[in-house]
Amino acid sequence: MPQVHPDGLPLPLRYWAIATIALGVTMAVMDGAIANVALPTIARDLNTDAAFSIWIVNGYQLAIMISLLPLAALGEIIGHRHIYLAGMVLFTLASLACAFSQTFMELALARVMQGFGAAGIMAVNTAVLRFIYPHRLLGRGIGINALVVAVSAAAGPTIAAAILSLGRWPWLFAVNVPIGVVAVAIGRFALPHNPLSKRAFDYPSALLSASMFGLLIASIDAAGHGENFAWFAAEVAGVALLVWLLVRRELSMAVPLLPLDLMRIPIFTLSVATSVCSFIAQMLALVSLPFFFQNKLGFTAVGTGLLMTPWALAIAAAAPVAGRLADRYPAGLLCSAGLIVFASGLLALAFLPDHPSIIGIVWRMALMGTGFGLFQSPNNRAMLSAAPRERSGGASGMLGSARLLGQTTGAALVALLFARMPLYGNEAALLLGAGFAVLAAGVSSIRLLESPEGEKP
Repeated sequence: MPQVHPDGLPLPLRYWAIATIALGVTMAVMDGAIANVALPTIARDLNTDAAFSIWIVNGYQLAIMISLLPLAALGEIIGHRHIYLAGMVLFTLASLACAFSQTFMELALARVMQGFGAAGIMAVNTAVLRFIYPHRLLGRGIGINALVVAVSAAAGPTIAAAILSLGRWPWLFAVNVPIGVVAVAIGRFALPHNPLSKRAFDYPSALLSASMFGLLIASIDAAGHGENFAWFAAEVAGVALLVWLLVRRELSMAVPLLPLDLMRIPIFTLSVATSVCSFIAQMLALVSLPFFFQNKLGFTAVGTGLLMTPWALAIAAAAPVAGRLADRYPAGLLCSAGLIVFASGLLALAFLPDHPSIIGIVWRMALMGTGFGLFQSPNNRAMLSAAPRERSGGASGMLGSARLLGQTTGAALVALLFARMPLYGNEAALLLGAGFAVLAAGVSSIRLLESPEGEKP
């Protein structure tokens, strides 16, 4: 029987496992950023119009969203490492298929498969961390993971530009193949085992969950793009019906696929709500700022990319520090402080002068990144630590679902604001983002009241 280490892997095996996680996260995060940058080039090369080309991105995101919770639940049954490694293998093979795609349909289908592979990585990524690090170092480990995510997101556009300057777009996907092969090879001996649940996999709940999240994302996107109200109302009604059916089924389950058992834990529920609100704020800024910099301030696409970089670099600097602090101080305090700093940066950008200096933009972007970096690691640690160890998969899946739900909602709100307020949509998005950040800070602070000691880490 595989050995389960009760409090983290021994050295040096821990370092090899960390390297495997870092490689997988780097591929999954960087691939999204690379595809976004290369979208116009791919559409032109495959003779596809812009509207259809969006499915190269949307198909990837939708596949992740509908399969996160089922894969997280499956990880508790067959082992997190097996789901992670299977996700890595599928992602690598799908990347190869993307590189050899000759038509838009081939590429779109390969991207959907890539999304399912990325879901395998993301669904159990945080759960695996809990078995890699000793509990006393868990916050530090989550901080390192956040650092990898931030650096990957920041490097993605630059790497995409460099690859496109030397070759054609298929190379953007081909670069994943050697990284994936190395990650799988290391992960086979380094990734930890976890205690397995003896329950059977709940296929009906998995189908209901996938349908619910798929229709929910579609309805949110439809609202943002001004779809016919009757059709939007029908989608919302469909979501409500699926939610009712799923919750009714899950309430009878001892270990539900939709983690209602974890949602009964106040700290966990408050951490999920904080995450959703904060990622709505994040996407309100990330989606609107490129339009703000290019259309209103007159910067080029390259200049816009450089102006966005301080955000990611500030997150990269703040996340490891926040991870260390999270091992000593309450998440409610750290997250609230970080989110107030984040909201301050959003407000400072919303009221930017008509002719700002580069330095004036850079410090505001860095302020936002610092605040977001201070929030993310403590919140993830609080969410994961609130769940029993045997439910780490459910907690990890819910963490990813909350992030994606927030990001999708934020992007849809930007589209809605741009449609309804064409002259002031950018400023409105930043102000609304600041509002959601303050709301997230308020929700986060409630966690301090949940124990007499003030929510110990």
